[in-house]
Amino acid sequence: MSSDSIAMFRKSLGPDLAKLADQHMQHDLRQSDRDALQTAASTVSTHTTIGSVVGVALGIFLAYRLRSNRTAMFRTFKAAEQPTSVKFAGGREEPIPDLTPLLKPSTLGDFATYTFLGAGGVFFGGETGLLTGSLRARQQINADRESRERIQSAFRKFQADALRAEADLLDRGRESSYAL
Repeated sequence: MSSDSIAMFRKSLGPDLAKLADQHMQHDLRQSDRDALQTAASTVSTHTTIGSVVGVALGIFLAYRLRSNRTAMFRTFKAAEQPTSVKFAGGREEPIPDLTPLLKPSTLGDFATYTFLGAGGVFFGGETGLLTGSLRARQQINADRESRERIQSAFRKFQADALRAEADLLDRGRESSYAL
């Protein structure tokens, strides 16, 4: 599992694509367009970070609740009267093993609970934050129609240049480092 599968740790484009994107930002966009894109990017980043923090907090809270309930259930099981043997109709009597030590909550189980629920919370919260941040950033960019059209045009030009560069690399027999 790579770090790109968690929204909070996703990296930017490769250095070649970042340089190409920066050239298009400088030549094809106005300063107000660049500012709008920076604001949108910081909105996505903020939502993703907040979502990840809320997700890990929720995951740890759920792990705590699960551990508390598991401990309470064990105490109840331990306090209840338990049979020690089974008597069959033929008169034969078999002892029942004591399962109490096997049902006792363990440190390893607690560690696994906190780890998996915490990681799940980071994943769920980060992805939810990425989704809400993307929607909010889209609203911000779509607020000004002319700016949106310039940004879309610049992005189309960037995509075309990136695909041309990737095709050139493939024609030369090299691996493409672009992830489009």
